[in-house]
This record gives sequence, C-alpha cells and structure tokens, in this order.
Amino acid sequence: MKYLLKNADVVNPAGESGRLDILVDEGRVAHMAAQIACADAQEIDLEGTNLMPGLIDMHSHLREPGYEYKETIATGTRAAAAGGFTAVAAMPNTYPVCDSEAVVAQILEKARAEGVVKVYPIAAITKGQKGEELAEMGLLRAAGAVAFSDDGQPVEDPRMMRLGLQYAKNFDALLISHCEDKRLVGNGVMNEGIMSAKLGLAGISRAGEEAMVSRELILAETLHTRVHIAHVSTRLSVELIRQAKKRGVRVSAETCPHYFAATEELVEGYDANTRVNPPLRTEDDRQAILEGLHDGTLDVIATDHAPHHRDEKLVEYSLAASGIAGFETAFGLSYTHCVLGGALGLEELVQRMSVAPARVLGVEGGVLAAGKPADITVADCRQEYTVDVASFYSKGRNNPFDGWRLTGKIRMTMVDGKIVYRDGAVVI
Repeated sequence: MKYLLKNADVVNPAGESGRLDILVDEGRVAHMAAQIACADAQEIDLEGTNLMPGLIDMHSHLREPGYEYKETIATGTRAAAAGGFTAVAAMPNTYPVCDSEAVVAQILEKARAEGVVKVYPIAAITKGQKGEELAEMGLLRAAGAVAFSDDGQPVEDPRMMRLGLQYAKNFDALLISHCEDKRLVGNGVMNEGIMSAKLGLAGISRAGEEAMVSRELILAETLHTRVHIAHVSTRLSVELIRQAKKRGVRVSAETCPHYFAATEELVEGYDANTRVNPPLRTEDDRQAILEGLHDGTLDVIATDHAPHHRDEKLVEYSLAASGIAGFETAFGLSYTHCVLGGALGLEELVQRMSVAPARVLGVEGGVLAAGKPADITVADCRQEYTVDVASFYSKGRNNPFDGWRLTGKIRMTMVDGKIVYRDGAVVI
C-alpha cells in the first residue's frame, strides 16, 4: 500500500522535522516535503498529531518460548504496537534460555510468522544464565542476536563478566548488565527504608544495584570496552554513570517509566503489581532519574515489559513475581512525567525512545528520511486518557497504573510501511 501522511508535526531528531507530508511506498519513506501530492496514494490526514520515527524498546520480555501462559510473541508484539513501538528487543530468560542458535532462530521465525512489530533477540551472556560458562556469543550474533544479557539474573562472578566483556570486544557486541548483587539484596521485596519498615516488608538495599554498577563501570574502563546498564533506579547509580561518561568510559544506560513516574509510596496498598526489580525507590531517586534523562546520563527509556499471569500477582506481596507489563503505558507515562513535567522536550523524548535505542543496539531505525524503512509512530500529545488494563493487548495485566490519567495517546503505528495499529485497534 502507498500512503500519503499529511499535516502532522514531524518530530525527527536525527533528520528533517517540522510540518511535513510523508509519502510511504513499498515499505519505505519515498519523499518528505512541506506539500506532497500523489493521486495513487491513500491519504491519511494527521492534523493535530505528532509523527515520529518508530519507538524502539531495547528491553522487554516476550516470554516465548516456554512461558506462553504469561505472553507470546503474537500478544506481546500487538501490545507493543498499541504502545507505539515498531521494534522490541526480547530478553533471553525464556525456557529454554536463549543461549543457542536454535532458540534465536525460533524467536526470529515466530516473529516473522506471528509478530506485528520487529523483534530483536537478546541472547544470554552465560549458558543457561547460570553465570558459569560463557555462551557462544560469536555464533549467537551471527544467528541474529543483537546484544547479550543475563537479565533476570546478574552475572555475579566478576571474572566471568570480565571474560564476557573481553570476548564481546572482539566483535563489538553489546553486553547489557542486570546490576544486582543478590548477596546484598537478600530476601528483600521493596526498597529498604522508612516505607519498608512501616509496611513490615523486607527491604532491598540500594547498594545491591550501586555496587554492581560500580563494578561494571570499572571493568569497562579497564578493558576499554562498552557496557550498557539496565533499568537504573537510584541517585547514586545515575551519578556513577555520569562521572564515568565524563572520564570517557564507553557506557550507555537506560531507565524505565515506572522509575520516574512512581515511588515506593505506591507500595502502601500492598498491590503486588508494584513489585518490580529493581524496586520502586524514593522521591529523591525519582528526581535523580529525571535529571539523568535531562542531561543525557541516561540514554534510553526502555519498558522492561514483564508480563505475568494473574495468579503470580494475586498472592502475598513477598510471594509475588516481579515485573510490570509496560508496553501500553510507556509513552503516556513518559510524555506526562518527562515532557509535561519539564525534564525533556518532545524531541528529547523521541531521542530517548527511538534514536538512542537504535544507536545503542546497532539496529536500523530512529530516523525518518527518504529511503529509510517506514517505521512510524503517531501520537496525539494533547489527548488525555485513563489507563484501563482490561483493554491491554498483552496477556499481562500486571500494571500498577490502572486508572491513572495520562496525556499522550498513540494514534497509529506503522511498520515497514504497513499500518499495524490505528485509533485503538491492532490492524492485521
């Protein structure tokens, strides 16, 4: 299908922006100009909206293979499309773990057959995510893995992480670190502090994250290689990364919407949907995350989309699974709390949610220009709406923002020139 997208305000940090028409033909951007006429194209009037390069989520959990009762590639990619994402990178904590060429191939084939957005597999750093033996990163990268992480499990042995960074350096592969020292975290279930004491819940020391962030930065600096820090949640973590960047360390970092939209105060009702790893932190930490996004210390906003079956959340807080199903609230939370909150402009938000993820992962996307894939997200940044988890496309309804009023509604998602989501419905 040939489309002529008219009258949108284009927000395109790595390319041409402004009031532009965009002609889409054969899956690619054919032309961008102030006024375009094309008699044989289907015209779509996008007056009052912002058109952006497709959002890219570099940290998600699609659960397939092995945990299809939580999510599948089919349901997860539909949820992603509804959230404005044209591509997602899937973490390897599947069953079996994504640590072999066969599993990478299975994910890619399933995504081609049943997915509606692009799926980039992330393979494990160590076999079985056990932290004992490095996975065959070279073969996995050749098979289609875009990065490596033991996310869900830290690589606790510093020698093993050092070896992983050295090995990855040979082919400039990206290692994504889940920064958690389990010996410091213990049996904690929420942020350690006054609120955990008040609620009678075991606390998680922020040192469990910060000590591991320090280790990864030191290793990357020593080895002159790059590392990516996942789901940053504390002030000290932000400052450690900020100082490392000033020293020239090749580090990139991400945070997630729940770390700048909420705090540990949300746990007070014992809603297990607020249980996430790392945990929701304090207001001071929340402000530090916003500061880190503002000054570029934090390169990326990722969802850490982690869907769970309702039975894994409808239990005592200490027994509940950790994670938030985040695809379908990510843009609204980010626009409301970052843009309307004053930490970022809309162009900077697109930088964090599209341009930077493409750059960090080394994948196509993040820019609209003639000849580039027509991966496009359209949002009405004036529209307010109420989050309704019952309407999610994701199997996971574990989201603590149900009922929240947000601003910034996704209107359309286009992948390779095909409309996959429009005005509240997935289109297949």
